Amino acid sequence: MNHDTPLSPLPLHHLSDGRCPVLTTHQLREHGVPPAEITERCRPGGPWQQLLPGVHLLHQGPPTSEERLHAALLYARHRAPSVPTQARVAESGPEPMITGLAALALHGFSAAPPLLALDRIDVLVARTRRLRPAGFAGIIRGADLPDAQEITGVPTAPVPRALSDAVAMLTDPTVVRRLLTEAVRGGHCEAASVVRELSRARLLTRPHVVDAVDALLAEGRALAEQQLYDMVRGFGLPDPLWNVDLRLPGGPYLGAVDAYWSDYGVAVEIDTRTPRPTGEPPRDAYREQLERLGITLVRCRPRTLREAPEQQATVVRTALMAATDREPPAYVVVLPH
Repeated sequence: MNHDTPLSPLPLHHLSDGRCPVLTTHQLREHGVPPAEITERCRPGGPWQQLLPGVHLLHQGPPTSEERLHAALLYARHRAPSVPTQARVAESGPEPMITGLAALALHGFSAAPPLLALDRIDVLVARTRRLRPAGFAGIIRGADLPDAQEITGVPTAPVPRALSDAVAMLTDPTVVRRLLTEAVRGGHCEAASVVRELSRARLLTRPHVVDAVDALLAEGRALAEQQLYDMVRGFGLPDPLWNVDLRLPGGPYLGAVDAYWSDYGVAVEIDTRTPRPTGEPPRDAYREQLERLGITLVRCRPRTLREAPEQQATVVRTALMAATDREPPAYVVVLPH
């Protein structure tokens, strides 16, 4: 008796009705299609085609972008039947997700090529996976996989990780700069999160990446400064002194702040989590030093300024109102930054 012959096979049109018509060999066999018939149907001129090893498209003609994405994910999830179930679970780790340029296209990046124009669809998998790239499916292994984001039903790496995986493959400085700049300008993520991922991937030793990061940080700061300005004006806060250096009279330099209300002794600093300039004290020491002088330092994250400006304005307004209950701040010299 042929064990590959199904006892009650489903009609073949049932396999692609109402779903993405991309299935693995194992899935087809579960639907009752024997291997010999799969092979026959994927021959030149047949009704099906093999997109990737063990992954089949149930129609002829070019696959759509959705079909290519699902094929790459199915290939990355594919398990050989000879591997015991427990071993498969131990090996697999977190579920694969789309990353690199394909993920950026899913996130809506205009600087990323359209999905159909990509020769390679990168899939991020656990480092323990024994899997090689094949066809248009690229494989990127990672020790610590981020939580995937679902975009149109496709598990997708978050923007900072997708950017890092894309930049690792790119050598064109212009493309790298455009992608990094769009990440911040488009509100996808903060500059600091991108820099952390690039540092984790050890990409900050590449000159064209370093140049792009410098532009990214400048873009992120300029955007955050504009959002701080809009918050102050939009929520009716008093006008501060913008972008100033604080110094003790005849004494040492204290540091730079993005806004300073000298009458209230309240300063605002945009916290980008980047290294402070040479000569400035560490952030905690800086705050303590200002507090000893009677100056309240409010730190604003770019993300909060972007997503919750009213909440941030309330924090600043509370600090300004509390100034009436404090001793007047020490006199400091205020200079343009």
